[in-house]
Amino acid sequence: MGTFLSVAATSAGLSVALARFAPQYSLGVAVTAVTLFVIQSLSYAIWHVVIYPRFIDPLRHIPEPPARDFLLGHTKNILREPTGWPMRKWIADVPNNGFIRYSMWFRRRLLLTTPATLSEVLVTKNYDFVKPGNIVKTLGRILGIGILFAEGDEHKMQRKNLSPAFAFRHIKNIYPIFWQKSIEMTDCMAAAVAAAKAEPTNTSHDDGTAKPDIGLESQRHERRRLGVIEVGNWASRATLDIIGLCGMGRDFNSLQDPSNELNKTYKSLAEPGSGARILGLAALFLPFWLLKLLPIKRNTQLSEASAYIKQVCRDLIIRKRKDVLEEKAAGTDILSVALDSGAFSDEELVNQMMTFLIAGHETTATSMTWAIYLMCKHPDIQKKLRAEVRSSIPHLHSEITAATIDDCHYLQAVCNETLRLWAPVGLTSRVAACDTTIQGQFIPKGTAIILAPATINTSTELWGPDALEFKPERFLGPDGKANNQGSAKSNFAFLTFLHGPRSCIGQRFAQAEFACILAAWIGRFETAFEQDSAMAKGELEVRSGVTSKPKGGVWVTVEEVAGW
Repeated sequence: MGTFLSVAATSAGLSVALARFAPQYSLGVAVTAVTLFVIQSLSYAIWHVVIYPRFIDPLRHIPEPPARDFLLGHTKNILREPTGWPMRKWIADVPNNGFIRYSMWFRRRLLLTTPATLSEVLVTKNYDFVKPGNIVKTLGRILGIGILFAEGDEHKMQRKNLSPAFAFRHIKNIYPIFWQKSIEMTDCMAAAVAAAKAEPTNTSHDDGTAKPDIGLESQRHERRRLGVIEVGNWASRATLDIIGLCGMGRDFNSLQDPSNELNKTYKSLAEPGSGARILGLAALFLPFWLLKLLPIKRNTQLSEASAYIKQVCRDLIIRKRKDVLEEKAAGTDILSVALDSGAFSDEELVNQMMTFLIAGHETTATSMTWAIYLMCKHPDIQKKLRAEVRSSIPHLHSEITAATIDDCHYLQAVCNETLRLWAPVGLTSRVAACDTTIQGQFIPKGTAIILAPATINTSTELWGPDALEFKPERFLGPDGKANNQGSAKSNFAFLTFLHGPRSCIGQRFAQAEFACILAAWIGRFETAFEQDSAMAKGELEVRSGVTSKPKGGVWVTVEEVAGW
């Protein structure tokens, strides 16, 4: 934004000065201002796109991938593939010493490729590298400007005051909530499938049962009769209810009532379409204030969704404060912990709750979608997992503890391997806040640093030649017990939750929730891809965005397996 405004201001100032002091050179204030703006913009572009990166940039000697377009750099290659996938080829084929330089949309980026460089950015010098301003502002519209985007001392304060809600001594006590909601999800699924089979319909249902193409009557009838469901719909509703209970002390009841406004709001945000892509591209070049003014339907949708979610959060805060004043028992949910700390204003609390609402349910729902995809693709692993779950949990409605789930070692291995192979957020970035170094390499202020879980998690250098294969056993030790490092050579080979002071504060929460939901689903149902679907034929198209998911969702059939 600073560059845009400074160029515009300079152009306007020079135009006025010419009109006043050298009118013979002026084309009129407006025309001169526009002309100067175009000249300055072209000069700026030539400098930053052609001259600086090729002849002056102190990072110009760092290796870069081949097939670089003169103007667009590697943009075309990156856009053709899912997030992080081009970088998989680069780290395997481009000799490097921890860095690969590439260009996207006229801007130079540094991809970190080794545990040593990752460690320095994520741990040793983590506060030298901040979230990019354009990402903070654009994603902050829905995520809120909470702990996810806080920096420096502000981040330290927020993390310190929110950490008690995510300590394991607290998480272990809410496993039963995870499990009860998982049971409720499978009960609702079973009921929805039974109803769909009994009463074929020509329209879609908000409960996640299939919506066949209009005009294909026989296919529509057969799909409904089979009770085909979409995994992400159910997973998202379950995780939204869970974060409501464990985060704010409120059950949003989206499993029972998928038409509730909050669920519908988040569902609309998860289906971005072309408008979101246009805004995402525009955000790279336009100041945020101008971006918000673009007459694009997605802009209106984001503004309305943000206003609604903020109001939901405000209402939750008001109700929670009322409970405290009425001296009801102190809660242990995230909101209660934040209120008890006294460190946050109401508006700051709104931002924190917005962050936990979407980050606390969307990422786990994405992981569940990939887990079920993998279970359908590997029915032998699904069967083995079901056997372990049933041997540890006698009945679906059995009471469980943290130990019950954590001692299902194959379950833990399946979850970890899913999170490794299909990290929900495949790529994230930082910007050098000051001139600094990484492993002795000078890094100028403003340099974009790329952290790519989708790339590092599947590196053959770090995970071996089978890095792209789904093998839960890699997370099992010789004694058959699960471990978090797997067969990798370094902890930094697993980047799904990042590492260091800026790692995901909700990691334990997310892993426990994920394990409970997957255990209940696989324990109860035999799940398979929809017959004759693209996925059943081995085809997969990934939709990139903030999270990476199978395009069009994962549509499956579920059949209850007797004996549980």
